[in-house]
Amino acid sequence: MRIAMVTDYYLPTLGGVQTAIKAHREELLGAGHDVVVFAPLAEPSPGPGVVRLPTARGFAPDGYPFTWPLRDATAQLEHDLSGFDVVHVHTEMFAALAAYRAAGSLRIPLVQTMHGRIDVYTRSVLPLPGITTALLAGLHRRGLGPAPGTRPLDLDASAPYARTRTARRMWRLMVSQAQRADRVIVPSAHFAAKLVRQGVQTPLDVLSNGLEATVLDTIGTPAERRPEPGEDLRVLWCGRLSPEKRPQVFLDAVSRTPGIEAVMLGDGISRRAVARAASRIGSGRVDVRGSVPQTEVLAAMRTAHVLVSSSFDFDNQPMVLLEAVAAGLPVIVADPDLSEALPRDGHLVAPRPDAAGLAEALAALRDDPAQVADMSAAAIAHRPRVAQSAHREGLLRAYRAAVTARASR
Repeated sequence: MRIAMVTDYYLPTLGGVQTAIKAHREELLGAGHDVVVFAPLAEPSPGPGVVRLPTARGFAPDGYPFTWPLRDATAQLEHDLSGFDVVHVHTEMFAALAAYRAAGSLRIPLVQTMHGRIDVYTRSVLPLPGITTALLAGLHRRGLGPAPGTRPLDLDASAPYARTRTARRMWRLMVSQAQRADRVIVPSAHFAAKLVRQGVQTPLDVLSNGLEATVLDTIGTPAERRPEPGEDLRVLWCGRLSPEKRPQVFLDAVSRTPGIEAVMLGDGISRRAVARAASRIGSGRVDVRGSVPQTEVLAAMRTAHVLVSSSFDFDNQPMVLLEAVAAGLPVIVADPDLSEALPRDGHLVAPRPDAAGLAEALAALRDDPAQVADMSAAAIAHRPRVAQSAHREGLLRAYRAAVTARASR
């Protein structure tokens, strides 16, 4: 099968979407399929397996290369996608819109993975979100074009995440795009339920992401974490330093909890604020290292006792949680929705999502090394389930279903 993956974010930039696509591509290539990634790139493409889309000069929102202009990206894809069996879109910006236009013109089946909550992301990251989301939504509607035969979107505004006008704009954007796909993939049941509640009627598959063999090999055989009694608990935080990830809540939790040594990996618009807050906690308590390659993330996991996810009501299925499981690393989450990606006995949900709740969970593990060891053993036992190979057939079934759906139109 020839598969085109189209995304607004790809390597060498870091993020969950990028690592998920890399895992899909490596697994499918290993199974004998032909996979090409189309994405905006700051530099020329590193090889024939990654094709650079038209990329804006001097404009990289949140540090990411930006596909522009849409007309040129559509024309390129209409030329380059000829002969592909399926187009798999992973994002919602202009690379994605160009893929929808080109796939529709060429009548190629299209699968859409909904990776995350852009309603929360835009509210947290964009300046003047009340204005900029209106502009973004208008550009998206124009770029996506009309969908003949579909009913106007009727969002459920009673849902707590859709009560503001700004949030509803972004939910309409997500739903309208999903409605035009032949098949939708969602990595988590909790996000899939929200999409269905907001009106997505396209056939939908809940299919976990996974880790490619090279990442599992880099991690190696994980060892159980066994902190010594009285030893400081080594805590890792990894993600985008941005308000929707709540790094400041994590720092507040660390400041409340003696006997904790923390490392923070990642970069973003909150980097300076995070560095200032970390410096106030005390010398040696928090090491803010910034953006590092995935190999360094995995190395940091091997030396940590526990990973903390402080995001709440935002993340779908963070890839870093799967990496932690593969590394045998216990996890503390603020958001109970993220539990579905984790082994039952390999994680804790903070009693409350605020800093005090995270501090309580951290203190509990600091004071109970045996529980850390038990959670680590549960993560190691769960490791085979986070391999991309465990989800390859589900991905191929979604592709085949999309092909069948397009053929029946």
